[in-house]
Amino acid sequence: MSYHQFKPHPALSSYIDAYWKVTGDGKEPTTERILPDCCIDIIINLGSDFISDHSGYKMEYDKAYLVGTMTRYKETVREADTHLVGVRFKPGAFGHFYRYGSLHELTDQITEFEKKLVPSIHPSSRDLFRKLDCYFEARLSPSRTCIFPMISDITNRKGIISVVDLAKNHFTTERQLQRLFKEQMGIGPKDFINFVRYQFAIRALRKADATKSLFDIAFDAGYYDHAHMTNEIKKYTGMPPSRL
Repeated sequence: MSYHQFKPHPALSSYIDAYWKVTGDGKEPTTERILPDCCIDIIINLGSDFISDHSGYKMEYDKAYLVGTMTRYKETVREADTHLVGVRFKPGAFGHFYRYGSLHELTDQITEFEKKLVPSIHPSSRDLFRKLDCYFEARLSPSRTCIFPMISDITNRKGIISVVDLAKNHFTTERQLQRLFKEQMGIGPKDFINFVRYQFAIRALRKADATKSLFDIAFDAGYYDHAHMTNEIKKYTGMPPSRL
């Protein structure tokens, strides 16, 4: 299995995290664990029919699919003739290109996406990612009610902030925050805060030396104790901290 990702044009870098491509290597199928990233993806299947995960959802050849925000890990099997091309939108950015209603209905789900809403590409397409750049630059239409400032506030604080304080910081109500986050990201602000805090803990674990205890890392990440942090990490990755 081969995975490559490519950065979008700088004009799109605030909205699109990456373009990516997955192809089989012509050999044996491989099982991959996909971890949640709070992003919305569009996937175009340019290879054979593809079973997305243990649920058995099938992505058919030459069709496009919309993948909602994941709140837990999943495992998928890459076949020898897999060929997927994807667009990964940054948290809260999908609505700057498409009007979909509430993304909350799509959380942890995959649904077929209208083919006319994605660029026409083929397995042998040249300048594939340049075509994607041109297409999404033309579609870009920033939303008037954008949650980017709230997202930045949460990430800058490494997830150590309450929804009450977040609402106060941005002169809005908790109820309004809940509505905006679910519409534009698919999950509520508390769920995103928890996810950002987990990401900080993961980075700290990977950098920690032998003198740093799990309790110290959990405390730095804003957890009540290391058991709480361990449970959160298991929820998102399916693995205990010791394996990370």
